[in-house]
Amino acid sequence: EVQLQASGGGLVQAGGSLRLSCAASGGTFDDYAIGWYRQAPGKEREGVLCISRSDTYYADSVKGRFTISSDNGKNTVYLQMNSLKPEDTAVYYCAAGWWYGRSCPKEGSRYLKVWGQGTQVTVSS
Repeated sequence: EVQLQASGGGLVQAGGSLRLSCAASGGTFDDYAIGWYRQAPGKEREGVLCISRSDTYYADSVKGRFTISSDNGKNTVYLQMNSLKPEDTAVYYCAAGWWYGRSCPKEGSRYLKVWGQGTQVTVSS
């Protein structure tokens, strides 16, 4: 089964940018839908950007600021985060699974098969 490792988090000032990476091992992303999630202290984990076999979902809070890309040669998916805001502060996770449509399955969904470990993003004001 594929395993995921997220990295790239850090401390950045508001308005800045970060690029998170999600590297797959033991398999490839080819057959998977991919999701980026985040969890702020005291809040539920939420999907912010998910790409399924048919569509891409962006949470309203990140539209126009976050994008997803991939490097198939490196078997890595990236989350480019621009114009960061203090409310983007959270632990960010990548996940893989199988789903269709424009959505991010909720944590615990049977469509989510594997999670990477989180990477902390802190945006200072």
